[in-house]
Amino acid sequence: METPLRQIAQALLFDRDGRLLIYLRDDKANIPFPNHWDLIGGHVEPGETPDQALVREVKEEIGVNLGHWQFFRRYECLAGDAYPNVKFIYDAVLDSVPAELNLYEGQRLISIDADQRKNVRFANILAAILDDFFTSDNWPAAVDNCLGKIPAR
Repeated sequence: METPLRQIAQALLFDRDGRLLIYLRDDKANIPFPNHWDLIGGHVEPGETPDQALVREVKEEIGVNLGHWQFFRRYECLAGDAYPNVKFIYDAVLDSVPAELNLYEGQRLISIDADQRKNVRFANILAAILDDFFTSDNWPAAVDNCLGKIPAR
């Protein structure tokens, strides 16, 4: 009997400026892909759905109660990762920027533009996932939250 693949839920989280939030993994030899950039998310625990794991991981890693998200794609990773797994990739937009968030796992949290993704050393197959997302035309535009618009003169 085959062992089922580990399941991982990760989010393409975009800040209010339409930039992708990524974090730098710890620089520890005992973890997969140390000192590489990664998406927020993690393992689906026994009894959890991928959606539930996503919400839990976002809360644990950056302290955000994720209210709205959408499923992007499922990836079977049989090579290129620390172990074979299935990644459930979601996307969501937060009304925050990195400076307003707390990172509870990893070294640093930043946000990048679509064009910057090519210059980032991502963990596992994330660069390919980002390319898929970018070519799907789902990369969001900046959110305009200015309530007091200044009229043009």
